[in-house]
Amino acid sequence: MTATTDAMGVAVNAENAAIFTYGTITAFVSAARRVTVADYVAEHRTRRNALDDALTNAKAPVPQPAAGYTMPVTVTDPVTAAQVALAAEIDCATAYRALIEQADTEAARRAGVEGLTDCARR
Repeated sequence: MTATTDAMGVAVNAENAAIFTYGTITAFVSAARRVTVADYVAEHRTRRNALDDALTNAKAPVPQPAAGYTMPVTVTDPVTAAQVALAAEIDCATAYRALIEQADTEAARRAGVEGLTDCARR
């Protein structure tokens, strides 16, 4: 493995955790926000799948999702749901920033910039 594929693996793990997080908070958001949450889950899956493909193409191991993830706070209402969603986005942003730093190709650097941009937008 290389520094780039290591950083991609960290980003995959962050994306898997974000997907889990958004799935969990769905039960605590209003019906009106569920569409937005579903859109965010789809975006995280798309990013994760692209990273999986890049790792596969690089013949590097693709991290598998964990059975569960620890949330920074217990989700009990819309406020705590928003807190854990923000934490998931920060974790993804951190992983993408590291990918930008470690990237040894333009494609990997672009994936990092696009991922970081998406996190900021959400």
